[in-house]
Amino acid sequence: MNSEPFSVVSAKDLCLTFETNDGPVHALKDVNLEVKKGDFVSFIGPSGCGKTTFLRVIADLEQKTAGEITVNGTSPENARLDRAYGYVFQAAALYPWRTIEKNIALPLEIMGYTKADQARRIEKVLELVELSGFGKKYPWQLSGGMQQRASIARALAFDADLLLMDEPFGALDEIVRDHLNEQLLKLWAATNKTICFVTHSIPEAVYLSTKIVVMSPRPGRVTDIIDSPLPKERPLDIRESAEFLAIAHRVREGLRAGHSYE
Repeated sequence: MNSEPFSVVSAKDLCLTFETNDGPVHALKDVNLEVKKGDFVSFIGPSGCGKTTFLRVIADLEQKTAGEITVNGTSPENARLDRAYGYVFQAAALYPWRTIEKNIALPLEIMGYTKADQARRIEKVLELVELSGFGKKYPWQLSGGMQQRASIARALAFDADLLLMDEPFGALDEIVRDHLNEQLLKLWAATNKTICFVTHSIPEAVYLSTKIVVMSPRPGRVTDIIDSPLPKERPLDIRESAEFLAIAHRVREGLRAGHSYE
């Protein structure tokens, strides 16, 4: 019996070229990648390397121009229609006139869940992101870190197996970011989601991930894919270990190599 984990995202020779008035922009070129069920995959690279673009291709917000990509074994369009993923943006993107629980309810309302089912799911995800008791608050009454946790709760509310996260902690200070990194690992362990996570931070990528995808700009290419040897249980002080520092060094070298042709 084959015990190989199911491939949630599969890209083969994936390319995406934007046509502009100044000529074509090669956002992604020949990307080959497998994301297995339960993986935590971080995409790291400088601005303009195609990290967010790749996430948007998975989500069917951008369309490839060459190559192949499947999400849950089907096209990104079908996966979107099947509501196969939750998406967490750089900003929390919460409606200020809706309470936290009403913001979380929004996708559930659109999908036609009953009021009772909405209430049950909202309670569950607020507990998961440690925001129980804050459902009646408005976004402006919460800190930036709490707003992002509410945004994650909204993405989890309809129980999609795949979570797409585009630099969700990039605007937060380091202390809050560390805390949310810890919480995200606990959340991942508790839910067994597959997570694709975009970041500019080397320590964040190494701390969170089972797999780190290093990308370079012009054109957006994958320069290295690192399978992390770190254990699933990761206290913050693991970042001072020799193993952690060795992975961080390899990521840094990969980023440097991506610029070597300039």
